[in-house]
Parts: sequence; C-alpha cells; structure tokens
Amino acid sequence: MNSDSGHDMTGHSGHGDARPGGLSVSESGYTLEFDSTILPAGEQTVTFRVTGPDGRPVTEFTPEHEKKLHLIAVRRDTSGFQHVHPVMDGKGTWSVGLTLEPGDWRFFADIHPVGHDGSMTLGIDGSVAGRYEPRPLSEDTRTARIGEYTVTLNGELAPGEASDLTLTVSRNGRPVTDLQPYLGAYGHLVALRVGDLGYLHVHPEGEPGDGTTRPGPGITFMAAAPSGGTYRLYLDFRHDDIVRTAEFTVRTAQAAPEQHTGHHAHH
Repeated sequence: MNSDSGHDMTGHSGHGDARPGGLSVSESGYTLEFDSTILPAGEQTVTFRVTGPDGRPVTEFTPEHEKKLHLIAVRRDTSGFQHVHPVMDGKGTWSVGLTLEPGDWRFFADIHPVGHDGSMTLGIDGSVAGRYEPRPLSEDTRTARIGEYTVTLNGELAPGEASDLTLTVSRNGRPVTDLQPYLGAYGHLVALRVGDLGYLHVHPEGEPGDGTTRPGPGITFMAAAPSGGTYRLYLDFRHDDIVRTAEFTVRTAQAAPEQHTGHHAHH
C-alpha cells in the first residue's frame, strides 16, 4: 500500500475500522454543497464547493494521488461511473463536466483539507430529469472487456478482513506489460457497496519507480469489505495515453461456519 496518502485500506474514516466513506454529506465540520442537485440530462457542467467548520468555502487542500480533489459520479443503480478531476477557482468553487443519464445519482468528493488530520469522502445525492430506466445489476463477474482489452479479477473480498485483489490486464490476448502511471499508480480502484453505495477507496500495493512494482500485467490491491454483500468495483488504468475503466460485480466470500454450529447441549 502507498503510505504517503494517509488512506487506510477500508476507506477514509481515518480510524482504521471498516466503515465505508461517502455515506454522509458532512463530516468533521466539512460539508459538500452543490449549486444544484437537480440536473438536466446529457453533458453538463456541475459546480460545487466544500465548506469548512467556519462555514466558508475551503480553498486549501493537500493533494492525494496527485490531485486536490477527486470527484466520483455514479448512478444509484451503479451504472454511469465517472472519475473526474474538477478545477477550483480562487473562491473555492469547483467545476467539471459530466455526462448524466436520467435517474438518481450519487456524487463523492474525495478530499484532504489542509489542517484536517486525514482524507475523507463526502457524498451527496443528485436527480437527473428524464425517463429513468434502471439497469439490473450484472452477475458476479470476474472478467471485464473494454474494446481490445480484457481485465480479469483474482482474489476474494472478505468481510472485515484485508485480502489481496489482483487485476490482470491483457490486450488482444497478450499481457500488457507497459501500463502507464495514473494518479501515481498503475491502477486506481473504487469499490461501492450495493444497496447504499458505501465507498471504499483502495490503492495498489507498490508504486511506479519503487524498484519492485512492475507496469503490468497484474495490479494488486489490498482491500477489506466492511460487511458481507455485493460490491461494484471500478478499475481505472492508463495505456497508450488513454484511461479506461473496467467494471466488476463481486460478492463477498462466505465466512467459515463456527464449529459449534448445530450442536446444542440438550441432553
């Protein structure tokens, strides 16, 4: 794991526990405020700010993974995932373009305000007008295809336990061994818990230039699921100067049954 980011492997709570982030619009006095949470469909520019404990927009952020703020947009049915990097003006207002389909959306701001003791993820709901056709959740998938690229997922998500997930990238059946750094790593993984979109923001073990981490085909992450259930995983990776996103649906591994189960002392 990268130790320079301040991330724990289960999210941004900063307490080392397994609580996901992004379930609250406000945390530790910091609040995510959108200029409008009712938006038209199509390509849109969204504007927002993060206010601090003093009620004023925050303008000073410690960069995490090469950016002062990461914005994740996803529809509530887990489709439409976008990971973008807004631009802030001098007064603390951020703006960025998104492509929005009709439906209910969740927006996550991943930040580390200067003066705060760690990073956090704030989340806010948005509504996009138009005819909403929710998409069913895909089955448990360990293979994603994006054009000429195939990404396979190995490993299990275990409730409350850290485990390795390895994502292996190939192109036209051949291993990709020249992945390009993206946000200070060879891959960027976001996991969302289906049902409430609890947000886990995990990062690879190792980093480019550390002398041991290879640029593919495998990217290994350490992650811990805060609970049993189904999760959506989104891997961003960069190759041939283009960032692509591979999507997966993963159900947590079943916990081993306790030995005394079914044996009761009724003699």
